[in-house]
Amino acid sequence: MSRGYFITGTDTGVGKTLVSAALLHAFAAQGMRVVGMKPVAAGCEWRDGEPYWEDVAQLQAASNVAAPLASRNPYRFDPPIAPHIAAAQAGVRIDIATLCQAYRDLQHDADAVIVEGAGGFCVPLNESDTMADLAQQLDLPVILVVAMRLGCINHALLTVQAIASQGLMLAGWVANQPGPAMPFMAENLAALQQRIAAPLLGVLPHLNSAAPQALSLRLQIDAL
Repeated sequence: MSRGYFITGTDTGVGKTLVSAALLHAFAAQGMRVVGMKPVAAGCEWRDGEPYWEDVAQLQAASNVAAPLASRNPYRFDPPIAPHIAAAQAGVRIDIATLCQAYRDLQHDADAVIVEGAGGFCVPLNESDTMADLAQQLDLPVILVVAMRLGCINHALLTVQAIASQGLMLAGWVANQPGPAMPFMAENLAALQQRIAAPLLGVLPHLNSAAPQALSLRLQIDAL
């Protein structure tokens, strides 16, 4: 039976893709067949006249299972804006049923599927559904990426509450440093550990060029 995890964050730009790729490497190191899924990607670069979605490419590079792009990334949009707005501009409606089917397709060939959300946990997908609703429909345990910076305690605890309100299990959380070390890092980390009833899977340092495979060694996936 394939296992899966839904990766969310306290905000956008907190390191969800980095953590997702590191998790893929960590599971692969245990001999598992792994694949990353980005249900919705918004924001692309153009390289040699072709669109390039960095998050999708990073997850693919960390996967050891070949899967169709339509399954790994059912929806992708050019502008780096909220998914529901990008979809509306493109004349598309993001459909949760389509995303769930894509996930089930990936399950057939992988031992572990890492699903990376877009933005924070409650980001809208359409006029009524959010990323939180997708996580609930997939019924996956959630891993929370906390950006260790000013305000992180409030953002993290509110997200933990939102995850619980969906009836989902918080499998663990990762403390990521997207910028230079925050003041009183140890004290903030301790405050979060005291208040989040889920294992801290790892503390990732701020690096100018972070390699997911190297950072995978800092994750305690045995706690999952």
